[in-house]
Amino acid sequence: MSLERPRISPLGDSALVIEMGEEIGEETHARVRALVHLLESEPPDAMIEFIPAFTNATVIYDPLHATYDEFATQIAAMLRSISEGLEPIEARSIVIPVCYGGDFGPDLNSVSSHKNMAPDEVVAVHSEPEYLVYMIGFAPGFPYMGGMSERIAIGRRDSPRQRIPAGSVGIAGRQTGIYSIESPGGWQLIGRTPVRLF
Repeated sequence: MSLERPRISPLGDSALVIEMGEEIGEETHARVRALVHLLESEPPDAMIEFIPAFTNATVIYDPLHATYDEFATQIAAMLRSISEGLEPIEARSIVIPVCYGGDFGPDLNSVSSHKNMAPDEVVAVHSEPEYLVYMIGFAPGFPYMGGMSERIAIGRRDSPRQRIPAGSVGIAGRQTGIYSIESPGGWQLIGRTPVRLF
């Protein structure tokens, strides 16, 4: 379900959060992208930076240049143009090659066993769709991608790994992601890409 209109609320004394929807989905994502496009193309004077997420964006501002009320009023005026209609924002398609299984995907066999599927079938289901990057976070450049089939959805590992190599492709719930740098993590690792994301 989408919000009737965006909701603005304070976050500390120098930031605000703009809620663009209540659920992760393509419509909410389009609204967050439209907001990001506005913030990039017409940045408010007092804005320092912004951080987009699944359903919202946090905007950090300089309280010496604008009060919360002044800044929120400026943001609300920007948001009116979004509510008047979303113009499509050009998206990029990026093909990511993945080596599945073995040392590259140590959890592929357990995922296939848990789902009563052959490993090749898990690979086919995972590699078929086009994924939408809903958010980048957790680690620099880590894409949270939606659109994965429920057929291979699985929870995180019971115990996270201390070191996951950069490029590792994991799944957790209905999402897939790529570890952009070596880091700890608890996603089920099914493959690895040689593409350097960060």
